[in-house]
Amino acid sequence: MTVTAQAGLLILLQTLVVLAFAPLLLGLMRQLRARLEGRAGPGVWQPWRDLRKLAGKSTLRAPGTHLAGVMPLVLTGTSLLLVALLPLLGTATLPWVPDDLFVVVSVLLLGTVAIALLGIDTGTAFGGMGASRHMTIAALVEPTVLVAVYALSIPSGTSSLSGIITARIDHPASVVSPISLLALVALVIVVVAETGRLPVDNPATHLELTMVHEAMILESSGRDLGWVEYASWLRLTALLGLVMNLAAPWGIAQQVSPLSLAVALLALLVKLTFAAVTLSLVEVFLAKLRLFRVPELMAGSFVLAFLAVTASYLVA
Repeated sequence: MTVTAQAGLLILLQTLVVLAFAPLLLGLMRQLRARLEGRAGPGVWQPWRDLRKLAGKSTLRAPGTHLAGVMPLVLTGTSLLLVALLPLLGTATLPWVPDDLFVVVSVLLLGTVAIALLGIDTGTAFGGMGASRHMTIAALVEPTVLVAVYALSIPSGTSSLSGIITARIDHPASVVSPISLLALVALVIVVVAETGRLPVDNPATHLELTMVHEAMILESSGRDLGWVEYASWLRLTALLGLVMNLAAPWGIAQQVSPLSLAVALLALLVKLTFAAVTLSLVEVFLAKLRLFRVPELMAGSFVLAFLAVTASYLVA
């Protein structure tokens, strides 16, 4: 099997795994939060049941909308591309689909713009309000992602995410260096903000004064709503997997073989489960920040990422 065929097989397997596991990951997080809050919870399979129910419903769209049927598919497409680009199971990549830092951030930004346009297209006050808040947060998130991963790329000498992870596997001491810790803390904050989790946003509320993500999809229904929800779960799963692989790069397949893929699959599921449990535990004890305090949190994450870049040059 050629190198290109091996990379294609790895990306296909990785995409299928994330497609199957993303709803279960959300179900696990919701069930754990429900148990910690003294509720029975709907069960870890509830997101899959929700998707099946939404797929069987007809789609209702407001008169005069032009993007309501397109943007959910664009958002899902960018989420799938993100899953394919990130080194979640292994470091093999296709030559024409680079996992370069700037490509990944551009794909993230495309999805962000797609859901913002979906909220604006409905013409409602809530949709415009949510889109405005979403783009304000995105304007602070995307630069932080660039700077944080750039700090991690300086020691490895490449902006390719697979190259960064390979370098961290070869030099384990870099994982616990101050540069790495500063950059990873900044990445955790921006992933929480990008995926609409507490304390930046509360995905379980529909309060008009606080919601961001929910405000943009209030007018979506049926299959459109199913695509949007599924895409958001894919983004969360992919970004959590990236952060966990950067923090603990062990178990990732550097060669495409049945044994290495089995080990990488098990390692990825364990890492994602750990990240989901940790995030759920933290969310139980956190309250949502006031909207005007969110830029302060994002500015703090950018400062951490900038300090990581500065420290990397000083150490070098």
